[in-house]
Amino acid sequence: MEFNLPERKENSNKGTFGKVLNIAGSKYMPGAAYLSSVAALKIGCGYCFLDSNEETIRAVAAQTQNIVFMPLFSCLKQLEDFDVISIGCGLSTSSDAEYLVKNITEHSKVPTIIDADGLNVLAKLNLTVLPTNTILTPHPAEAARLLRTTVDDITNNLEKSAKKISELYNCVTVLKSHNTVVYSQDFEIYVNNTGNSALAKAGSGDVLTGMIAGLSAQKMPLFEAAKAAVYLHGLCGELAAEDLTEYSVMAQDLINYIPKAIKRVL
Repeated sequence: MEFNLPERKENSNKGTFGKVLNIAGSKYMPGAAYLSSVAALKIGCGYCFLDSNEETIRAVAAQTQNIVFMPLFSCLKQLEDFDVISIGCGLSTSSDAEYLVKNITEHSKVPTIIDADGLNVLAKLNLTVLPTNTILTPHPAEAARLLRTTVDDITNNLEKSAKKISELYNCVTVLKSHNTVVYSQDFEIYVNNTGNSALAKAGSGDVLTGMIAGLSAQKMPLFEAAKAAVYLHGLCGELAAEDLTEYSVMAQDLINYIPKAIKRVL
């Protein structure tokens, strides 16, 4: 696959490479907030702000000091201060999560990536009117909820299902599978061929969401950012497996291989 990563200039000032707002994590899933936030930074964005509950913030802060933390809901007053918003990783489907997803879908004016529990809330509340520049990143079970169909129907018709989601939600769709399908709002299609079974581990999708957000924050067009992130994410899985085997790669390992993946394509 051919793509151009955002240009890096030696004299660029701090913050030039964009601000990601990541609304993620919950009491029992702080790891998703960590993985999606750090992946966004590792792929090159300038700042990642994590809006989450106190327990998640404490857990993530114990692992890294590279993230800016925001108390839950505080982001809603300043959405336009960010270059991209990602929402849903480990968020749960609680009433708080529903409130956040509804507010983001109604008020976001910047590129918005919705993953995991964010998708489950969309399906639960039947929300189909989304911000103009939106990426949805479902796996087959989440796609089945979005389309009110079965998982078998999704897995047997990946390209058709991705197209249906893009049509229904007016979005870029990243339908995650062994050959992830990326479908644009203009009905361009990309079928990815990188990756392996290592990417089936829990948390891998959170890393991908962070990578898409990080590239989008650097002003890559959404379809291009999604394609590049999916390709690099798969390449991270391949490179990690060379050292660790496909059995032993964990989601956090993928983040450590982002620099090596980038070097392969530069």
